[in-house]
Amino acid sequence: MSALRQRYGERYRWYLLISVMVGTMASIMSSTVVNVAIPGLSHHFALDQGRAQWVSSGFMVAMTVSMLTTPWMLGRFGYRKTYVGTMVLLLGGGIVGGMATNFSLVLLARVAEGLAAGVVQPIPAIIILRAFEPHEQGRASGLFGMGVVLAPAIGPSIGGVLVDLFGWRSIFFMVVPFCLASLWLAYKFVPTTAPGGIAATRSTRLDWGGLLLATLGTLCLLNGLVELRAGVPWQSALLLMGALSSLVAFIAWQRKLASAGGSPLMNLSLFGYRQFAMGSVVAFIYGTALFGSTYLLPVYMQVALQLSASYVGSILLPAGIVLAVTIAGVGRLADRQPTWALVSIGLALLAASFALMLVLRLDSAIWLLVVFAVIGRIGLGFILPSLNLGSMRPLAKPLIPQGASSINFLRMLGGAAGVSLCAVVLEWRLAAHGDSLTNPTTSAARLAAFDEVFAMLAGICALAILAAWQLRETRPAPASAATPDA
Repeated sequence: MSALRQRYGERYRWYLLISVMVGTMASIMSSTVVNVAIPGLSHHFALDQGRAQWVSSGFMVAMTVSMLTTPWMLGRFGYRKTYVGTMVLLLGGGIVGGMATNFSLVLLARVAEGLAAGVVQPIPAIIILRAFEPHEQGRASGLFGMGVVLAPAIGPSIGGVLVDLFGWRSIFFMVVPFCLASLWLAYKFVPTTAPGGIAATRSTRLDWGGLLLATLGTLCLLNGLVELRAGVPWQSALLLMGALSSLVAFIAWQRKLASAGGSPLMNLSLFGYRQFAMGSVVAFIYGTALFGSTYLLPVYMQVALQLSASYVGSILLPAGIVLAVTIAGVGRLADRQPTWALVSIGLALLAASFALMLVLRLDSAIWLLVVFAVIGRIGLGFILPSLNLGSMRPLAKPLIPQGASSINFLRMLGGAAGVSLCAVVLEWRLAAHGDSLTNPTTSAARLAAFDEVFAMLAGICALAILAAWQLRETRPAPASAATPDA
């Protein structure tokens, strides 16, 4: 890294940030833009709602679990090999998904994209906290966040037009130019070293036991939520108990491995830092609301309001632009203002946007929908650059890679649960109101079902505010913390 810094000067850290930003944009686009294609994909493969939601939740499961491997991969292969490998996998997933002739291949492509996205997403936070001074970290987070949110802001608009013109397959090919650009930038600006500037080493082994338990627990959690919709309570209870048992076993295994001098997948000493522990709670709840709504909003507009895919993208575009502007401004505020206050304001605005959706009816003006979406995106703009900084600034530097992967893992675990939860609750409430998504015409009962899901998301955000307030209560860092393998 020092050689690249000497070559490009003081601006090098910004070049590095932009380089990883392009790849992260591709990974985030692949996670969100597919939602506008779900109705068309479902029709093509004759999928019910339960199978169709796995297009989103299958991606989320793979992304969630693979995040825990980022510190190990950086330590073993270094920044460049890790980053290039994820971009190649993401590129392959997009091409295979777009050319798939059966749903199983589509799902396999989505899992491959999720694995790549999970590994790459903690990397920018590691770079920001290691390469930038504390007084620059908020500005760097704001710039990075502004660039990253442009992908899901512009993506649905372009994706909606592509779906209307060329069908659902075109959505998968949207990541291809971003992946190609990221590969070029990686060989130009991304260093070969591991975090901290040290050379990559092959002396450590991946914690396969922890990875297996994390994967098992995530799958049990999601399938347990799906079985709630199927109306088989004993199967759902068994799966949810399996998720809880996997969590207990995972914690025990991580403690045993750490005490034996090994390299656990998740360094539990992180949670000795109160701000990180409370930030993790916020991240999980916030992920549930964010990704649940990302799945729900396009379905609501197309199925309940009977809007076309391209129109849905146009409605979401102004909110995305506002989010990009907000996140840039709040990033600078995060260098001067308490992060707990910024996170709390953001959660309050996000909760308000969900609650306001309840006033919409079939004859409501479209501009109201745009305004409510903008309010929610302003809230996201307050949360995104503040939560990671507020949670990880107190960490000892050797713990930063583990902290970045762990908090992203918890946020995505909440997101994976949120996508399934919204799908399950939606079908449950539709059945309770005597309607279903297969009904070709909309109805007041269908709107009522969607309203109840939005009310649930508003309540989840309000709950997260209580945890966000606790971010201001700090205590001294633990006297000793295990050094992660990266």
